[in-house]
Amino acid sequence: MWLAIFSLTLLGTLLGLALGLAAKRFHVEASSIVAEIEALMPGSNCGQCGFAGCPRAAAAIADGSAPVTVCPPGGKALAQMLAARLGISIDLTAVADEGPQTAIVAEDICIGCCRCSKVCPTDAIVGAAKQIHNVIREACTGCGNCIDRCPTEALLLQPLPITVQHWVWPKPATAAVVLAA
Repeated sequence: MWLAIFSLTLLGTLLGLALGLAAKRFHVEASSIVAEIEALMPGSNCGQCGFAGCPRAAAAIADGSAPVTVCPPGGKALAQMLAARLGISIDLTAVADEGPQTAIVAEDICIGCCRCSKVCPTDAIVGAAKQIHNVIREACTGCGNCIDRCPTEALLLQPLPITVQHWVWPKPATAAVVLAA
């Protein structure tokens, strides 16, 4: 028994050292511009852009194969930040910016088919088979994948409701004009 324990310990140590040396030897430095773009992105990895998560979208934006307007959850604000970071000019008139949205379930027509919960990238939809489903608002990224899969059209996207946690004091635009005059 001691021979088996010793041999497995020795084998584990040698393999661990080999993996550590290989990691140092074959380490690839990531592009700093890709890391900066990825830090600006929302990080929801919802797939609305057509890429497998925000890191892939950031790499595509950095090498020029995707436009800076590729991220729907980021909206116009993210497109402007990315354009400023990359030093390019963009026209944002065609970009629709609905703001943050979340999915809601119309409980009177939900049949509990579970198709929506299977395609949700953030597991924001909870419910059992043949039971009414619900959306966890804090986890929903508003990607719309569930809306396409619902056979009864029980899911809708709506603007994120203003709560105490999300409320922002509006800027007094009229007061600034009065003071300047």
